[in-house]
Amino acid sequence: MASTSTEAVPGLRLLDSWIDAAEERRLLEAIDAAPWRADLQRRVQHYGWRYDYKARAVDEAMRLGPLPDWAAGLSRRLVSEGLIEREPDQLIVNEYEPGQGISKHVDCVPCFGPTVVSITLAGGCVMMLAGPEGRRHEIVLAPRSLLVLGGESRVRWSHAIPARKSDVIAGVRVPRARRVSLTFRTIRRSGAPSREIR
Repeated sequence: MASTSTEAVPGLRLLDSWIDAAEERRLLEAIDAAPWRADLQRRVQHYGWRYDYKARAVDEAMRLGPLPDWAAGLSRRLVSEGLIEREPDQLIVNEYEPGQGISKHVDCVPCFGPTVVSITLAGGCVMMLAGPEGRRHEIVLAPRSLLVLGGESRVRWSHAIPARKSDVIAGVRVPRARRVSLTFRTIRRSGAPSREIR
């Protein structure tokens, strides 16, 4: 059964209602006014740096410029609240329609810094995590919540969102709605392309 507890996964934090409903509306308006990329099974927007999903890499040629104003404010807040080490300079916006998900993965460790944070907008879902020694854990990502992946949860646990149209939460089947996630990361700069091998 999915829960809101994060104690089973070291370094994982989940903050409910991190933004309010008015800010959620403003963010969705700004996001939906911008162009979407449709080269994946879901629609995405890249800011700061583009991520090459096929090569699992980021290099200097992928620099897009600063984060937009609506995202830069969130980036500063993440630092001021001690949720990430420095202001994120990369953001991926993912749109998930009911029935869409993302396969099990660890965000590219050589590409991105030690903490990854994600904000859920519009609809919620259940996220599945898998760790060492076959450990499993599920959490509910509610609308307007903030997920922080740091420490072991960042590098030793994978996470996934099953591709389905509903989730069972507290014993009740809950239909999914459109979900938009904002994933903030920091780029590791080493002078050479950063690559993930997995």
